[in-house]
Amino acid sequence: MKLTSFLSAASIAALATAGMAQDADLLVFDYSGFEDPAYHQAYIDQHGASPTFAFFGDEDEAFQKVRAGFNADVAHICAGSVSRWTDSGIIEPWDTSLIPAFDDLDSNLTGTDVGGGDTYFIPTDFGSTAIAYNPEEVPAEDVATLDVFKNPKYAGRMTLPDNVDDAYALAYLATGVDDWTTATDEQFEAASNWLREVHPNLRTYWTDPAELAQLMSSGEILVSWAWNETYPAMVEEGRPIGFQREPAEGSSLWLCGYVNLVGGQGVEQKAYDYINAMLSEASVVPLLDAGFGSANAAALTSQVTEEDLVASGLGVIDVPVLAQLPLPNAMRERQAETFELIKAGF
Repeated sequence: MKLTSFLSAASIAALATAGMAQDADLLVFDYSGFEDPAYHQAYIDQHGASPTFAFFGDEDEAFQKVRAGFNADVAHICAGSVSRWTDSGIIEPWDTSLIPAFDDLDSNLTGTDVGGGDTYFIPTDFGSTAIAYNPEEVPAEDVATLDVFKNPKYAGRMTLPDNVDDAYALAYLATGVDDWTTATDEQFEAASNWLREVHPNLRTYWTDPAELAQLMSSGEILVSWAWNETYPAMVEEGRPIGFQREPAEGSSLWLCGYVNLVGGQGVEQKAYDYINAMLSEASVVPLLDAGFGSANAAALTSQVTEEDLVASGLGVIDVPVLAQLPLPNAMRERQAETFELIKAGF
């Protein structure tokens, strides 16, 4: 789900919508692709049509659009953006009593304090980030540790995501931190220095899974920090790929979900109906088929086997897991600024 392709302000103003029956009582601001009716079939069954969708290219674009006055009802963002949206005053808390699956959400994805006592973010989908590698040229022992990114043997044939959250999740894990919500200044500096040390070994920073799959399929890249969706896609194509989620230091989970926008013109109850549909048992398999795990842990375990999860890169693992939970906005901005400097060689 963590797409990074950017749409221009002009194109977003056109507000592309899904070519199907639409319920005008709910406007969902989302990444293109999440209008798939299979993800919210329970909403269609209840109301006779999908919500109306408007699309953005990345979350900075979405944030600026909403700040400028665009009135949607709910927006689909990833956890790293939540504090920024909360601090800006453009979202309001959810009433969790209207979300029956709330108590069944995976506790690794909700954390202990999302929104300072109020719940501003409902996680609905998640994925893993770990080491993707070419097993024909990279032995398993070399990816048993995150130090592989420092290994001179693979210099010039490695890549990281051009995504500050994923990059710092890797760096924190590599420097012994598996909960970034409590990271100290010293731990932040250690993680930043680790990224600086790794930077010269990289061929590039990849921007989307299709680009990464091409780089790995061509042999240009042998080792990457990658989202789980790359793994089953390349397996299906018969391409050589391993996905190491259990290096000694651990791996990461990213998560995305919905926020309730202030000033929405739709029917509030339908926002809850949509969230409940996304978290329903009926949505689990369609989401997994696209590479996403459902945040509803009870529904997920009732609908799919552990073998299915492993095949999608989402199985249970026995190493530290850094969940990319919301961060204070000041820390995330600090990470973003530092990451840009590191990519520029500073």
